[in-house]
Amino acid sequence: MKPDDPWGEAAVASGLGILDLTPLEPTVFEGNSLRVPGDRVFGGQMLAQGLIAAGHTVAAERHVHSLHAYFLRPGDATRPIRFEVELLRDGRSFSARRTHAFQEGRPLLSMISSFQEGEEGFDHSILMPEVPPPDEAQPGVEVLRGYEGQPMADFWLKDAPFDVRHVEGTLFDRVDPHPRAYQTTWMRIRRPIDVSELTHRALIVFGCDQVMLEPLIRRHGISWATPGITIASLDHAMWWHRSARADEWLLFVQDAPTAQGGRGLTGAWVFSEDGRLVASVAQEGVFRLANGLGGQADELAGSS
Repeated sequence: MKPDDPWGEAAVASGLGILDLTPLEPTVFEGNSLRVPGDRVFGGQMLAQGLIAAGHTVAAERHVHSLHAYFLRPGDATRPIRFEVELLRDGRSFSARRTHAFQEGRPLLSMISSFQEGEEGFDHSILMPEVPPPDEAQPGVEVLRGYEGQPMADFWLKDAPFDVRHVEGTLFDRVDPHPRAYQTTWMRIRRPIDVSELTHRALIVFGCDQVMLEPLIRRHGISWATPGITIASLDHAMWWHRSARADEWLLFVQDAPTAQGGRGLTGAWVFSEDGRLVASVAQEGVFRLANGLGGQADELAGSS
C-alpha cells in the first residue's frame, strides 16, 4: 500500500462492493450505497449501478457504447435501491435496455443504455492535448489530508475509490486564480483491479460524475467551499469509443460552454494515457448560489 494513500485499498473495495448487485429476479436487482455526508446517494454511483444492472441482462460479448440518463429524485444512502431493467431490443449487433432505480416505489433515475458487439470499421479520433503527466499533478489525497476530520473531506479521502488530480489545481478549498471555462483532470481507481469490461466502464461513469460540473465552478471563480453553492446533476450522457481500464490513468479534457437560468452545461473528452480517445461525456446540472444567482436548490438526485 502506497504511503501517500493509506486508505486506497479500503476505498476501492468499498466502491467495487456497491457495484456487486443482488439479483432478485432475472431483470430486477438491488444495491446499496456509499455513505456520503448527508446520506444522499451520489449520482455517479447510481449511474454505475444502473449500467451494471442493464449489463447483467445482455450477452457478454456486447459492450455498452452509450447511455442517457435523468436524475429524478434524491436517494437515501441508508436504504437499498431497486433497479428494474426493461429489455427494449436485441438485434443482430445492438441491444438496448431501459433501467429505472427506485426507493419505496419512487423513481430516482431513468436511464437507457445501448450495447454493441465488437466489429471492424473506419477509425479516427481527435488528438489528446499536451498536458503535464499525472505524476506532475498534485494528488487529491494530499489536498484533502489537511482537512481530515471534516465530513466531506473524509468521504473523498477515505471512501471514494478514485485518485483525482487537477492539472490546473484543486477546487476543493480554493478558487482558480485564472477563471477559465475548461479544465484537465487525471483520474484512475486508487488500486489495480481485476474486473470485467462492464465493471471498468461502469467505474468510469461513476468517477466522471465526480468532476463533470467543475468547469462551471472554475469558470465563475468559485470553489466547492464557496458558501451557498448548489451543484446537482440533472442528466448525463456518455459514449464509450474504445476499451479502457478504470485503474489506468485517464485524462478528462473538460469545458463549460454555457451557464444560464440556474443551469450549466459541461462536456468532456476522455483519453487514455497513451492518447486514445476512449469516451465522450456531456452533463447538465443545477448551478446556483444562494446569494441570488438562482435562488434555493431543488431536491435532485445527482448532487455532486
